[in-house]
Amino acid sequence: MATFEKENIFNLENSIEYTSGGVISKQITKSKGGNLTLFSFDKEQGLSEHKTSYDAIVQILDGEAEITINSKTHNFKKGDCIIMPANIPHSLNGIERFKMLLTMIKQEN
Repeated sequence: MATFEKENIFNLENSIEYTSGGVISKQITKSKGGNLTLFSFDKEQGLSEHKTSYDAIVQILDGEAEITINSKTHNFKKGDCIIMPANIPHSLNGIERFKMLLTMIKQEN
């Protein structure tokens, strides 16, 4: 079920708040083909190393983050994007607090 109503204008960065010492996620939409989710991370908060069965596109909306993909670390700031390939280990950590849009696309068989 989507958190956001269709045909309504919204601002991604302003659609999610920060929480002190934590992480917030807010699903925009979800389907069999994938999903879009907003996240906010406080400084030094993140997601430990994991894999997904989807390609995952991260778009940084605010702040600064460190993303490690297959043991290679990248630094990101507002406006930066990356595609994290399916079935490859990755993790995220807040250099400063940051907001991101995560788009997960299901692989075609």
